[in-house]
Amino acid sequence: MTLQQTPANAPEVNWAGNHHYRATVIHHPESEAEVQALVRGASSVQALGSRHSFNAIADTDGIQICLDKMLIAVRIDPEAMTATVGGGSSYGALAVELAAHGFGLANLASLPHISVAGAIATATHGSGDDNANLAADVVALRLVDGTGEVRSVSRATTPDFAGYVVGLGALGIVTEVTLSIVPAYTVAQHIYLGLDWDAVLANYDAVTGRAYSVSLFTDWSGESVGQAWFKQKIGDGRTSDYPAELLGGTAATDGVHPLPGVSAVNCTQQLGLAGPWQDRLSHFRMEFMPSAGEEIQTEYLIDRAHAVPAIQALRALSDVITPLLQVGEIRSVAADDLWLSTAQGRDSVAFHFTWFRDQAAVEAVVKVVEEALAPFGARPHWGKVFDADASALAPLYPRFDDFKALVHRLDPEGKFRNEFLQRAVFGE
Repeated sequence: MTLQQTPANAPEVNWAGNHHYRATVIHHPESEAEVQALVRGASSVQALGSRHSFNAIADTDGIQICLDKMLIAVRIDPEAMTATVGGGSSYGALAVELAAHGFGLANLASLPHISVAGAIATATHGSGDDNANLAADVVALRLVDGTGEVRSVSRATTPDFAGYVVGLGALGIVTEVTLSIVPAYTVAQHIYLGLDWDAVLANYDAVTGRAYSVSLFTDWSGESVGQAWFKQKIGDGRTSDYPAELLGGTAATDGVHPLPGVSAVNCTQQLGLAGPWQDRLSHFRMEFMPSAGEEIQTEYLIDRAHAVPAIQALRALSDVITPLLQVGEIRSVAADDLWLSTAQGRDSVAFHFTWFRDQAAVEAVVKVVEEALAPFGARPHWGKVFDADASALAPLYPRFDDFKALVHRLDPEGKFRNEFLQRAVFGE
């Protein structure tokens, strides 16, 4: 077999440019059998997806395996309402294929460019009071474990399936994923500018429940929310009333970007114009990258019950947060049962921070943010920059030790171990 590879003299960085991978070589296998051979022959190995993680979760001292050349046609089962896709496929490509056959996904992340396997491994999410993260849609998957064997697991047949899905790259190389799908639907996107913070907090549940998916954008300073994005699912029973003024804010009359002053050309259609789900749920269009990657991201999820006091705690840190921040985003995520999902066991609120790309400054401010959110049991997004280690994270996840036991079973030689997992999971 002939394996495509990227040599070590072509250094690779993540999408944001804040992390340089140390892998000796990046392989691009074209079949599952090639993935098996690579894993068996490696002493240290990690999967590499769309490079949209902001930390070392995908790094290794050995080889990386990227599935971008392993083309697997989407298989739709209309009776089971599932779709099977290659782990290296992007959500954007999957969405186009599903829509062409009259189907959809319950939700999408802000970016459609991210890989399916990478997104579910880190519990990446979109928004919506009733919408769980992307990993919650997984009903089955195939992976090559640390011994090079292929494992097929499913929610219907595998007792510890909930431990496999948000796997952090620790369990193996995910080659195929089977997802729940829904009938295609229509979405209209309404944006308001300058909502009054006091009015939003006094009506928080009504604000986030107003639409199928809601995002609040803020720089955490001042008395108003910068932007509120309401993604209305047509015909879902929620309000269709989007007046010219709402909670002290005004409806946008031109397209807007989450970053004030930036052109909205690469954003999805706004101004209440209804269209297909795949062209509205993400903030950014598939045909455009939203920026050059000059940013670092962090994100924390807390129990929804603590949303208002947590927001107040972050607003009180404006003098620390705002100077380094490009934009912040607040979203809702419904609870799920996945062992290491950041929304495991609790309806959640996500606080997302897009920082200027200053690694040292971000690492310093993240410690302050984590301290402020600690009383609310904040769980950091696994693919973004955070300070917490295993000793802080383990108490936040009831099945944390069970996950570690699953890792030992699937990867007895520790081939998928890396510095990130040692710090964040194993505490070694």
